[in-house]
Amino acid sequence: ALLRAELLKQRSTRTTLGLLATMLGLILLAEVLHGFGLRAKDLDSAASQLRVLDPGQIIGTLFAALLGAMSITGEIRHGTIRPTFLVSPGRIRVITAKVLASMLAGAGFGLAAGAVAVGGSTAALRARGITTYLDAGDCVLPILGGAVAAALWAAVGVGVGAVVRNQVATLLGLCAWLLFAENILLGDLANLDVGRYLPGAAAAAISGQKPDTPLLGPGIALVVLMLYAAAAAAAGWVETNRRDVA
Repeated sequence: ALLRAELLKQRSTRTTLGLLATMLGLILLAEVLHGFGLRAKDLDSAASQLRVLDPGQIIGTLFAALLGAMSITGEIRHGTIRPTFLVSPGRIRVITAKVLASMLAGAGFGLAAGAVAVGGSTAALRARGITTYLDAGDCVLPILGGAVAAALWAAVGVGVGAVVRNQVATLLGLCAWLLFAENILLGDLANLDVGRYLPGAAAAAISGQKPDTPLLGPGIALVVLMLYAAAAAAAGWVETNRRDVA
């Protein structure tokens, strides 16, 4: 019942639709800019054309994380978390339902992001008369892997939101980490072989981003990101259970 309620919230709130529309618009814009902005000689192989998909996958992962964070911080911000806990006093069950519902919605975000990224970049290349070297097999990892990475990052978002509680701080923190901090750390820690174990780098490996960067294999990256998601959810359970709602 809790899971059905959370899924209903995800489907019926305008915030989810707004996030989805914004995400798809940003991905389409990024793919068109990359498809038309790069020189033709820089797009003469499958590997180089796969790199054009990176912005779409990063944006999909980010918006799935924001979706998960807003599922808990939105209720805390507007006070609706109080009647939620009155109806369902088992707080751990509530957070678990939010994690599962956000993962399902996040997977949908990831699938949509991957499909739009592939479609937008392919259309841009064909409009320029550039031969596309990507076949169906090349697109499996960006689309399906992106969906898995987005689902796990949605769980991370719920956990971080439950710990931080402040909506603005949570959303800004997730954006800063995925868009800026990890890129800096991945470069600084590359020689120490540590940066590729970061959660954003693991998501990039699962979804086939940054093929020219030494990341983990998709299987190992999946395990690493699952551990991050489990740790974030566990932290959210603990903090929600011990803090006052008011």
